[in-house]
Order: sequence, then C-alpha cells, then structure tokens
Amino acid sequence: MDTIISKVDFAEPLKDIDVIEKAAEILQSGGLVAFPTETVYGLGANGLNAEAVKDIYKAKGRPSDNPLILHISDIEELKPLVKEVPENAKKLIKAFWPGPLTLIFKKADIVPYATSGGLETVAIRFPENKVANLLIKTAKMPIAAPSANTSGRPSPTRASHVEYDLKGKIDMIIDGGSCEFGLESTIVDVSGDVPCLLRPGSITLGMLRDVLGEVTVDKAVVTKLSAGELPKAPGMKYTHYSPSADVVIVRGNVDNTVSKITELAEKSKAEGYRTGIIATEETKDRYQGFEVLVIGSRQHPETIAANLFKMLRKCDYHNIQKVYAEGFEETELGLAIMNRLKKAAGYSIIDV
Repeated sequence: MDTIISKVDFAEPLKDIDVIEKAAEILQSGGLVAFPTETVYGLGANGLNAEAVKDIYKAKGRPSDNPLILHISDIEELKPLVKEVPENAKKLIKAFWPGPLTLIFKKADIVPYATSGGLETVAIRFPENKVANLLIKTAKMPIAAPSANTSGRPSPTRASHVEYDLKGKIDMIIDGGSCEFGLESTIVDVSGDVPCLLRPGSITLGMLRDVLGEVTVDKAVVTKLSAGELPKAPGMKYTHYSPSADVVIVRGNVDNTVSKITELAEKSKAEGYRTGIIATEETKDRYQGFEVLVIGSRQHPETIAANLFKMLRKCDYHNIQKVYAEGFEETELGLAIMNRLKKAAGYSIIDV
C-alpha cells in the first residue's frame, strides 16, 4: 500500500481543504487516515463501520478487546451515539469540551461492538484541534481513532512518528505539526452513579473534582490489570508506550535518584549495553559520560508531558538498549506522566 502523506496548515486548515476532502473520501470509503489532535496523532476510520474499525486493529496489531474512542466535531453529534447523557457528563462537557477529555457513556445500538471493544459502553471525545475538527465535519461521521502507532509503542506526537510505524499499512497521514499536550486524553467513566477516572491526562483529577466533587480513581491508573480483566478504556490493560530498550524508573529524593541512576547506568555501560538516561533540565548536568535525554523541567510538568513519548521514541532512534528514567510525584499532571512511564517500563520501578 502506498501511504499518502500531506501537510496542512495547523492554524488554518481550510487553506488545505483539498487535503482534508481527500482524507474524508478515504474515510467514507472505509479506509484509514492518521490525523493530528491536541493530544497525540490518531488513526482514524469510520466509527460506525465495523469492517473499517477492524482494519485499525490490523494496522496497529492491537488486541480487539481494547476499546476505541469515537471523535465528534459538535456536541449535537453525541446524542445518536449514546443511550443517555448523565448530569455529571453535562457538567464535564460544559467545562472541558472541546478538549483533551474522553467520556464513557452507555452506548447506543448504532455503535458496533468492534468500536466498543465488546463492551456496552462507548468512549467519546470532542477534540479542540482545528485539523481534527474540520476532518470530522467534512467526513460527516464519528471517527474511531486510537493513537496512530504500532500497538505497544510510544504514542506519536509528530507525523514522522506515524510514518515510522505505519507507512505502507494505512491510506493517508495528515501532517499537522506537533501535538500540543503530548499525552493522550483524560478518560472519565460517566456511565455509573459516581464518575471514575480511568486514564489520567492533561485534564487532571483536581480539575475534575473542582467540577464534580466526588471522582473515584480506577486501580488500573496506578497498578497493572490482572489477567482476564477486561479494559474499560484504551490503554488500561496492555503494555504501552514502550521503546525497544529495557526501561527502569528510579523514583524518590532527587539526590538519591541521581546517585542510583548513575550507579545503574555505569553498571549497564560496563556490561556493554548502550545506555541512556531520561532526566530533567534540573539534573541533566549531573550525569556525566552518558547519553542524556532531557524530558523537560520539574518546574513546568507540562513540558515533561509534551516530551515524554518523543524521548521514548528517541531511545529507539539512538539504538539505546537500557534506559534509566527519573520518576515524578504522582499528583495532578504527574499522575498522567507516571501512568504512561510505568507502562513503558512494564512497572519496573526502583524506590530510593
């Protein structure tokens, strides 16, 4: 398959409406299109076409019990897809849509089980990104879209990441520049009596509780799901975000963290492994003689979130075999950062 790769103006995608219209035609004919959102790049198909959705799973090598998110371009498009819109959902929609928040509802019959991962619920998001929004409007359909990467690999925040993983496997890639947030959307289940955080993201737990009051946190946010448990939302069950290298997180006091990472990296290097360290602006100069990947500043956690997947992918580009990553406090945005980092490391964590 020849994959079409076309650039669009991030700020004014109407300038490149011919690209958008071509992508919409591909989606309408059952094809696959990767496109930018404010979180990560998505791999889109007609979310109401079960056969097209199955092609997403094939292209990604994704397990079919892992639910997909339906993307809409207007709140009115929500109603046909769900059985009801609870009051808690209305409050979150008013506060955070369009934006990096996915809500889980009881699904309407029109939504195929191929999209919902076999569940009676459906995940829906109204993205803020202008390219994504225009594509959905032009295609005139809800677009089912997980991250546009090979399943298990770090999520793509640039079109080049998508090309690296999926060129030749999908019909088209829309290059709309780098993604603003760099982490997938926050996911909240509003299908029950008490809203539950299933995946942390840029809309933090504190922000959700400011709007709703009580919000519970699913155990999969901080721990690994056991065998046989069905994932309620994307990214909950399987190993995710992983480079080819072995990743180990070291967390605790910063001085102790730097000391332990240096010790481990020296040992790996002596054993002949190409070794990398994921560090922050505040600590990067304390690691001498190693390949240091600077993820961002602890003073500005949004920079860490935006660069996390980029740095994990860079490990592969640099053929790094062992990676030691500094850990972060699991509060607010740090909860989302550590959720992704722990999955990338397969929950290999050293506390110091």
